[in-house]
Amino acid sequence: MARATNSRSSYSTPGGLLRVLGTLVALGLVIYLVAQQGWQDIADAVARIELWRFALAIALTVISRVAVGRRWYVLLRSGGVNASWPQSLRITFAGLFANNFLPTTVGGDLARMAGALQVGFDATVSAASLVADRLIGLLGFAFTLPIGLQILAKANLQAGMALPLMMLAAQTNWMARMTNRVRKIWERLSRAIRLWISQPRALMTALFFTFVHMACLFATLYILLEGMNDPMPFWSVAGLQSLVYIVTLIPISISGWGVQEFSSSFAFSALGGVDPANSLVLALLIRTLYVLVSLPGALVLSDVLPGMAKAQPLLSKLDG
Repeated sequence: MARATNSRSSYSTPGGLLRVLGTLVALGLVIYLVAQQGWQDIADAVARIELWRFALAIALTVISRVAVGRRWYVLLRSGGVNASWPQSLRITFAGLFANNFLPTTVGGDLARMAGALQVGFDATVSAASLVADRLIGLLGFAFTLPIGLQILAKANLQAGMALPLMMLAAQTNWMARMTNRVRKIWERLSRAIRLWISQPRALMTALFFTFVHMACLFATLYILLEGMNDPMPFWSVAGLQSLVYIVTLIPISISGWGVQEFSSSFAFSALGGVDPANSLVLALLIRTLYVLVSLPGALVLSDVLPGMAKAQPLLSKLDG
């Protein structure tokens, strides 16, 4: 009962309501794109992809998710938490499942925090490691973002500006919000980094696993586009996906639902020159792969749910 009350109160705030509205708008736009494109074109695009490409995409997505789990494990261990690799991986997949299937009530980080508390990890280090985990993920994409920005600069101005502006239009006073978000990110970085500043090896190892995750994601996009006979250079794929990643950080939807699919479809078609039907299929397939690979987390989620009530205030305090 307490969990339900916390969930309702979190979504009754202006920010929570904005995310619900943003999610509905973004999902509506995705549905509109599907309707405009037509199911036949979408089905034809999927049919062109060979079975081995789907199998390889699933394998790469699994490796990507394991790399994310390993990154968090490295941060936990270097922070002094006596975590085992199986424990960290199980909790990571519980968080992935929560992020995909319970976006309105349970966040992936909250599920991981709850799992950490349930197995007896240090609360402060666990919370700080989750913040550091996200920030190192952001740092990784910063390496490929300049490629995306270069593509954006070369694109038609109207098309180039549409991607961020359509997302930002859903926000009121968006400049102030973004400024505040940058300030909070810097504050989180300052707090979280104190535990690892004397351990550069751990930070570099965590960044390495971020690169593994990114390489798998970019390779998945690359082979799916090739399968639809709409190839794109690997580094162009990396740059465009980095732009999409940055757009999904704008807090206007729940777990990026709708925003990720719409921005990915738009970026690869309007900026990358991919056929609209293929770019839409690409966006939907990536979401499908994430959902599919997160399914093992359902076996663990029941173990972490009891820790939700304790985890939420701890994570909120550190996360700002």
